[in-house]
Amino acid sequence: MNTLKGIAAAPGIAMGKILAVDSEELLVPKRTIAENEIPLEVLRFEEALIHTRHQILEIQKRLAQDLGQEHAEIFNAHLLVLEDQSLREEIIHGLKKDHLNVEVVFNEVVRRHLKAFSRTNDEYLRERTADIEDVRKRILRNLLGKTGDQVPQVLKEPVIIVAHDLSPSETAQMHKRHVLAFVTEIGGRTSHTAIMAKSLEIPAVVGLAGAIELLQKGHQVIVDGSKGDVILDPDPETIERYRLEQRRQQEINRQLLQLKHLAAETLDHHHVHLSSNIELPEEVPSVIAHGAAGIGLYRTEFLYMNRSGFPTEEEQYRAYRSVLEQMAPNPVVIRTMDLGGDKFISPMHLPEMNPFMGWRGIRFSLARPDIFRTQLRAILRASVHGKVKMMFPLVSGVEEVQRAKEILAEVRQEMDRESVPMAPIEVGAMMEVPSAAITSDLIAPEVDFFSIGTNDLIQYSLAVDRVNEKIAHLYEPTHPAVLRLIEQVIASAHANKIPVAMCGEMAGEPTMTLLLLGMGIDELSTSPVQLPLVKRVIRAVEYSYAKTVAEQAMKLKSSKEVETFLLASLRQVAPDLVE
Repeated sequence: MNTLKGIAAAPGIAMGKILAVDSEELLVPKRTIAENEIPLEVLRFEEALIHTRHQILEIQKRLAQDLGQEHAEIFNAHLLVLEDQSLREEIIHGLKKDHLNVEVVFNEVVRRHLKAFSRTNDEYLRERTADIEDVRKRILRNLLGKTGDQVPQVLKEPVIIVAHDLSPSETAQMHKRHVLAFVTEIGGRTSHTAIMAKSLEIPAVVGLAGAIELLQKGHQVIVDGSKGDVILDPDPETIERYRLEQRRQQEINRQLLQLKHLAAETLDHHHVHLSSNIELPEEVPSVIAHGAAGIGLYRTEFLYMNRSGFPTEEEQYRAYRSVLEQMAPNPVVIRTMDLGGDKFISPMHLPEMNPFMGWRGIRFSLARPDIFRTQLRAILRASVHGKVKMMFPLVSGVEEVQRAKEILAEVRQEMDRESVPMAPIEVGAMMEVPSAAITSDLIAPEVDFFSIGTNDLIQYSLAVDRVNEKIAHLYEPTHPAVLRLIEQVIASAHANKIPVAMCGEMAGEPTMTLLLLGMGIDELSTSPVQLPLVKRVIRAVEYSYAKTVAEQAMKLKSSKEVETFLLASLRQVAPDLVE
């Protein structure tokens, strides 16, 4: 028996045999072409793009029928790569310069971009290379006249798929097969394999280096997608232990589903607002299905990414209106675009050297008021269709909030003169930069609410790149410095009589719920599937107990001490949630 460690990507436990899926690397023949052959090569390239587009649209159609439109949207990025005019221009330029066949020119151009993407520090961008790589292989296969896919279309028995990586289209084509779990050698928690595995409720472990070599075909394995463990050739005792854990998890999930319509309040009737985070309007049905009382974070930058231009006011208005109408009368917090630095318009755009501390968030919006005003107009127009709130990302000080509010006021006055219907909206600031947390008492009088973004707050406070595997162990949500910043933000908010929410990953951790509840957080916003867990903890305790837990935790000296204490405290009130 041997236990291998990867990245936990999709929760759950699976047991079965391995099926290794080899990633084919196409051989691209090189030949010289004459000047008069260039138009023919361009035509071949255009025909391959059309054929590839039809293939992707067919996959997208099947996925929409089987899993829903929101999962089919994953392939929009693939289609946008095919429509990227700058890519076409680079290919034509390469044909004229090198006088080589289009397969070679295309392959070299795309590989150059993929290499640049792989060097970026940003996990999201690194993982979006899968979109481009998928399209690269499809176009090459069509140029070379090859048919079919490398993924087995018929699986004769339930298996655990092991691969170097799985493209979105490969994963989609396997979704109706007998797939017990996914294990990949590369990827992270936001890779498409992880996203689709979660949606399909299939356990997944990613980032397990050397998985294909270590896990040979036919071996019996256990995949623990909650811990990131892959156990090779488990003994009978281990198999029985994991079977018991499977049954325990199934019973917990059954009980959690019964909480959907119950209030998120403690035993002594202290209420906490529970909401969800979304990126696309298509995610709203899942939000409603899991009993959220609103949307605490609508990430709007995904309207801007992987496209050749900026979304129009009308396009944004329709997206915001759709979400507001579906969620009414519950509130929707729209975060203005966190665009720039690590998020780009074109899939081929090259990133900054240090994107996390670059030209992004409110900095980008204030530097490009033309783009910012268009978004503000769309949000204000949509405000008549539901209860909308707006918040500014990556605020570092009070001046940025004041300037953003000035632009908002100018836009509102402009729309008033045009007699455009609008409703009053609350304005908030995201607390995700230490300077903002430390000066939160100065910012609070300027806004109607705070929302704490813990992902960046932890990263900036501890100087830890959370996607750097060499220092990942230093990314500690329970570090006393982080907890003190959160405590300061909550205190500043309440001193100014405004509510404070949390929308980072910490908000969905049951072990953190007791602490945050006791610290006085007013709202927790997390992924829809985490909401029942958080509600379970809230309904199992008295607010007075949570406050005592928070007071004691704040006196501890290290992250490990805090983690141990919170786990023990949670075990006292919800032992079924603690392994």
